[in-house]
Amino acid sequence: MKPFARSGAAVSAESKPDHAPLELERFLPYRLSILSNTVSQAIADDYQQRYDLTVTEWRVMAVLARFDGLSAREVAERTAMDKVAVSRALARLVEAGRVHRGTHDGDKRRSVLSLSENGWQVHDEVAPMARAREREVLAKLDDEEQAWLTRILDKLQPL
Repeated sequence: MKPFARSGAAVSAESKPDHAPLELERFLPYRLSILSNTVSQAIADDYQQRYDLTVTEWRVMAVLARFDGLSAREVAERTAMDKVAVSRALARLVEAGRVHRGTHDGDKRRSVLSLSENGWQVHDEVAPMARAREREVLAKLDDEEQAWLTRILDKLQPL
């Protein structure tokens, strides 16, 4: 049995003839994840310390600003985030007074979520920062590339 490579050292396919390592730097899901994390973190740097708001919490707030009255399950579906992560984010947002949790027509089994006045204040300050960061990222592409990117993302986006 061959010894393992040192942590962080690159291992070529030739040095592991019985294996076919995935070339992460060329693997679409990995590349999209890295891009998403990098852009999201750049935006998050603007609001995390100022508002004590995590990326997940901001995404939940952004979805509720766009689609008022969703349940926690619907928020998780719209964001494609883990239900537990959404639940934790919602608990923090409710505790912080940024999200109001009501009930659907008196049915205590289904919660209805909406931004509170405080939540709207935070949203209305963070959203322009997020849009500005998005413009910075997109400025690296010309108009045609931006149009292609939109078409490609629309085509790849799950229904």
